[in-house]
Amino acid sequence: MRYIALMSSPDHPDGDWSTRHSVLTMARRTAALVNALAEAHADPGHVTEVLREYGERGPLDLTSRDVTRMRDAADQLREVFTAEHVDEAAVALNRLLRTHTGPLRLTSHGGGTPWHPHLDHDDNAPWDEWFLASSCLALTVLVWDRQLPPGRICASPTCRNVFITQGPGPERRYCSRRCATRERVAAHRRARSAESPG
Repeated sequence: MRYIALMSSPDHPDGDWSTRHSVLTMARRTAALVNALAEAHADPGHVTEVLREYGERGPLDLTSRDVTRMRDAADQLREVFTAEHVDEAAVALNRLLRTHTGPLRLTSHGGGTPWHPHLDHDDNAPWDEWFLASSCLALTVLVWDRQLPPGRICASPTCRNVFITQGPGPERRYCSRRCATRERVAAHRRARSAESPG
């Protein structure tokens, strides 16, 4: 089973299932996995940590082969994050939906979770198929909801991380405060250097 989660209850420590599996959370999981899988030899343990951080439960027996195949899916999803306009994001998502997903269906994983949509071919789909299909679903809903590209690549020239731009607050250009601060400091140093008499 690719999607193992427990139904929420007042005494369950994991909190509300629908909050942990909202469209925005799933889109953020997509970005986190694309970043984790960007390394040439991504570690299955690190990928498992990302999956757990975003709500996956039960045994996660990722192999190196699974991670290699998920990395191929991440490379394809990166195209959605490079789109500067909503039309480009939609074209990229339509191509992925057409060539890599099954028909939309509802599943409760045999009663183990609330009913929710899937685009992979079945509940026991390989990790890469599940990752690509669930990511396409979340990113598609964000495009539909906001009529904007769902994310972007960090504006720092030394960073390749992707991130989801949709959410509260001003439009983001950087994947993290660390990248934003580093670029601000670098720009300040360049300005001071240009002002200094040579």
